[in-house]
Amino acid sequence: MTAATLFTPNIAPSFDEMSDHMSSETGFSSYVLEDDTDTEAKASSNEDVVAEQAADTQAPTESAYFRKLQKKLRRQVSWAIRDFNMIEDGDVVMVCVSGGKDSYTLLDILLLLKRIAPIHFDIVAVNLDQKQPGYPEDILPAYLNEQGIAHYILEKDTYSIVKSVVPEGKTYCSACSRLRRGSLYGFAKQIGATKIALGHHRDDMLATFFLNLFHGGALKSMPPKLLSDDKQNMLIRPLAYVEEKDIIEYAKLKEFPIIPCNLCGSQTNLQRAIINDMLREWDDAHPQRLASIFKAMQNVAPSQLADRELFDFETLSLDRDNDERLFEGDNIQAGQTDSLADIGLPVSPRTQTFNPKFASEKLHSVAPELAADSTSKSERTAQKIPTINPII
Repeated sequence: MTAATLFTPNIAPSFDEMSDHMSSETGFSSYVLEDDTDTEAKASSNEDVVAEQAADTQAPTESAYFRKLQKKLRRQVSWAIRDFNMIEDGDVVMVCVSGGKDSYTLLDILLLLKRIAPIHFDIVAVNLDQKQPGYPEDILPAYLNEQGIAHYILEKDTYSIVKSVVPEGKTYCSACSRLRRGSLYGFAKQIGATKIALGHHRDDMLATFFLNLFHGGALKSMPPKLLSDDKQNMLIRPLAYVEEKDIIEYAKLKEFPIIPCNLCGSQTNLQRAIINDMLREWDDAHPQRLASIFKAMQNVAPSQLADRELFDFETLSLDRDNDERLFEGDNIQAGQTDSLADIGLPVSPRTQTFNPKFASEKLHSVAPELAADSTSKSERTAQKIPTINPII
């Protein structure tokens, strides 16, 4: 096998003919904003026919539960693509496939969207064989060939490099990801891919956020869309809105041939694994907490943090008008009036009523006997308790 082998299967993908009739001028975003009820109805009707023909031996992917889950994932991926303008007409999307549940799901959903999107974009799967001992190099090519997906298998012994540069007892993830990313960046440009799609999901982004918060001293995570430092490649993460538990269920129903990572996955005490356990515990105890945290990542208020480069605190200044706002209360007691006067501050600031409904009566302006009588009546009214005669 050569260093980069292109597999172009004879089996053509079964793309939906409806994509040929959709206008490519409207753009992907206009499509995903629609309810796509008609499309669902067509797909549902076709699946119902299949389900009736195989009622006795119904596969997991023919169930109503699977269709509902697939529709949910498709909608969430569509929203992410729309919100961050991830895929445009004419794009060549290089989907990085590792053999894990995330990349399998990403590839599957993007192929589904390619069939029904009103724009044209191409998909090519790319796998980097890092020459880990015992790596089953035949599984992924066999799956991609069976599905009729054009793909590349890149061979590069990054395993030996990682083992040689990472000290004993340290985790491999950082060095491994840098080497892998560098190889994929260069290859994307070499083949003319305009977007690099990675399989990171919402929980990955949250875990990265807390890793940087706890150990990196920074408020940052994985962005849904990223321009590389050298501005040569654009990364997209279409699974940004998708929860990991839904991916696990989807991969299980689709029966993807999962390839475990034996390089770093076998290491213990990984900080990311600890963070993931924390997130799962939160999700079990407080189902909306992770959604709220992810929403916070999309709703940043720079003026409410402390980053001097992100917000200009130094030049903040007052811009008061001449309108005077009196203290809303009953009274102001001024002490050390001579000192206040020396500073130039008022010794008898005025007050105004806070709320007429709750304002106390100005009893000093009423005759003492009337005030006492009024107070007495008020107390009697407030303390009146209805009496219920017990049945004897």
